[in-house]
Amino acid sequence: MPIEQLLILIKPDGIKKSLTGNILTKLSEARMLIIGAKAVKVSEELAKTHYHQLKDKPFFGELIDYIQGKIYGEPWDRVLAFVYQGEDAIVRMRKIAGATNPEEADPVSIRGAYGRITTKGVYENVVHCSSDLSEAEREIKLWFKPEEIVKSIYSTKKVVVEKEKREVWT
Repeated sequence: MPIEQLLILIKPDGIKKSLTGNILTKLSEARMLIIGAKAVKVSEELAKTHYHQLKDKPFFGELIDYIQGKIYGEPWDRVLAFVYQGEDAIVRMRKIAGATNPEEADPVSIRGAYGRITTKGVYENVVHCSSDLSEAEREIKLWFKPEEIVKSIYSTKKVVVEKEKREVWT
């Protein structure tokens, strides 16, 4: 089986419902390596780029607010982002996550056990999993810088960035 990587997000509703430990325990059943992890306050730009393929859907605005945690407010306005790696990772992890629609998900999957559909029709499905290899690469490169992943998985190059504004410790 091929070694693959994928992006998994624990969404704001998963954090608000204190499901992080339960979700990570369930994901650990696949015996994958976590090679990147961080908490992210999702910008509107990141949210729109992540969900670019859904931009023409009537629920796009609600989806963007949802992934940004706007409907939950402080301190639930964030996601936990992970890069997992392992054999046949995408299929195996998506099975553990369950169908995107929580009502169609296997009851023992993450989404089946913890997800719901809001009255506005937004799937609060607590996790995101990359759908295929090309989406996994796009999403990992969108959410993580090369130095935030402990193992080199895609080709990189060294560049000099001038006048980059960064926040540093004082």
